[in-house]
Amino acid sequence: MNIQRAEVPYFSQWETPEMTLPVVAEGSAALMRDPLWRHSGAQTVEEYARWAVNVCGMACLKMILAARGELHPTLDLARGCAAYGGYVVNEADASIKGLIYAPFVKFVTQRFGLGAETMTNVDTAAIPELLSKRQFFIASVHHAIRWPEREPPSKGGHLVLVTAASPEAIRFHNPSGHNPESQAHVTLPLAVFDRFFANRGVAVGF
Repeated sequence: MNIQRAEVPYFSQWETPEMTLPVVAEGSAALMRDPLWRHSGAQTVEEYARWAVNVCGMACLKMILAARGELHPTLDLARGCAAYGGYVVNEADASIKGLIYAPFVKFVTQRFGLGAETMTNVDTAAIPELLSKRQFFIASVHHAIRWPEREPPSKGGHLVLVTAASPEAIRFHNPSGHNPESQAHVTLPLAVFDRFFANRGVAVGF
């Protein structure tokens, strides 16, 4: 395998990266105990807990922006994206729907000057070529990709930041990895990644 390691900073979607397993076990209520919640840009811990389970895409964007030297609190990005329609916030039941790709593309293009496009029907084997045109691919995968030895019940629903790929393997940052090995610079064979990949995402470049 010959993949160039992309030096892209890693950020979890939780301010404390070790919160993944508590969230898996307890849901968003576990995030009420995150001692670093204020770093998210949330005004209250309740706001943080409500948003953090939905911001895997914002964590990916945060990593892309950090790679060019910009650091933005995750919830600042989420609120900005919501203003473009990338999230739909229902105040009645406190639910948050998203990430919605088309408004997200408009958000990152207009707000940050990034080149971005929604991609569908993406063959896993085509990702290396895709990355030759754009630096990053925010890929829709099942969240169980943190345990690649398992068989996922479905594909999609979670976003990871693909930073490099070859015909044999793929490298990505997972905003909800549960330990260092499943968080930053995770490398999997393309065939393993394919079991989790929903064949869609957003290609992004500077």
